Amino acid sequence: MSQRIGTKLFVNRLSFHTTKQRFESLFSPFGEITEATLIIDPNTQRPKGFGFVSYKSEIQAEKAIKALNGRIVDGRIIFVEPAKPKDS
Repeated sequence: MSQRIGTKLFVNRLSFHTTKQRFESLFSPFGEITEATLIIDPNTQRPKGFGFVSYKSEIQAEKAIKALNGRIVDGRIIFVEPAKPKDS
């Protein structure tokens, strides 16, 4: 039995120069994005190198993981995995 991955993904090791537009365009080919959040340092206003993407369906999220996990994006290898629930 396969484990459910959910629709929200955690993306780590992004370039510190990645923009919100670049982040969204990277993930949009795999399905309908309901939310894309690039985490920004409040002091420097620069990206912290990670973010979250939510899709309309689990199938779309799984496609994004398979296509982008371990890929080089903007000169860095990124990791894409299911986001852990806030309560864990």
